[in-house]
Amino acid sequence: MAHLRGYKSFGTIPSASGAAIAALKARAAAWDVPLIETADHLILSVWGCELRLTAHSDSMSVDLSAPEQRLIGNLRDSATELFAEIGLAVAWDHVDAGALAPGLSLMQLRDLCQVSPNFTRVRLAGPDAARFAEGGYHFRLLLPPQGRTAIWPRVQDNGRVGWPEGKDALHRAVYTVAAQSQDWLDFDIFRHADSPTCDWTAQQMLGQTVGIIGPGGGGCPNADRIHLFGDETALPAIRRILTESPARVTAHLRCHPDDLGALRHDPRVSLSHDLRGNLADSSVKDGDFIWFAASADESRLARKDLLARGIARRDMLVAAYWS
Repeated sequence: MAHLRGYKSFGTIPSASGAAIAALKARAAAWDVPLIETADHLILSVWGCELRLTAHSDSMSVDLSAPEQRLIGNLRDSATELFAEIGLAVAWDHVDAGALAPGLSLMQLRDLCQVSPNFTRVRLAGPDAARFAEGGYHFRLLLPPQGRTAIWPRVQDNGRVGWPEGKDALHRAVYTVAAQSQDWLDFDIFRHADSPTCDWTAQQMLGQTVGIIGPGGGGCPNADRIHLFGDETALPAIRRILTESPARVTAHLRCHPDDLGALRHDPRVSLSHDLRGNLADSSVKDGDFIWFAASADESRLARKDLLARGIARRDMLVAAYWS
């Protein structure tokens, strides 16, 4: 594999360690990502990035390559954590200590409006909005506890990201970008009880600064035929896939009919009371892709159902959108 062009970072582990090699192999297996072993290198590929581990006589080098600076930071954070778990410290060539966490942008709340009986649309404004157009549909919204000044995660001296804890811990819910321009982005919130995000929108604090980190979490599946299954929380992502995919797409949604909007008249969409039942009845052919998102428990069972049917992991995405 050729070393990726783009952004790079280099580190050194001050001892040749078979434990580092074993740890990287274990992490690749746990993440189910490609790992290539040659006579000279061990190469892990993840998020479109590369981590290359090379053993020398008295040390090991850790070389990172990525198409974006934020991904370098994410990979460095993960690598530092991985090797620290086995007692190894990586000496990185450069760490921008004190900088905001990789992929973190500070935005201002510009507008709130009700778009359907159970969804609120939120508009955030800021100069970084445009970069959330690529790299995945999703981002994490970072909200400080009510009544406390936000403490944002920042890069530490060792390359790890330090997150506020205790009374300053941030709420970190994941949302789907619904629309955007060069200086704003919209996302939709499913209103429900015991939600810090819903409580935040109820305060109507226009102009407040919040953090969003990403993008990530996947995008439109690449397949000729796509089967979508999801509850209310998955509606924003399913709406984007239906809008953007050139494939033959069908969607089973468990939500209030009035929340569908224009999708209510889309022949590809049907309402469901039993997502797993619809999943079991689906006619899946070779090359089809199954996308399922709901609660953690329901998604876990759906993944088990699909694997029992012999569906390959590469032909599915099963996500827990809430627990």
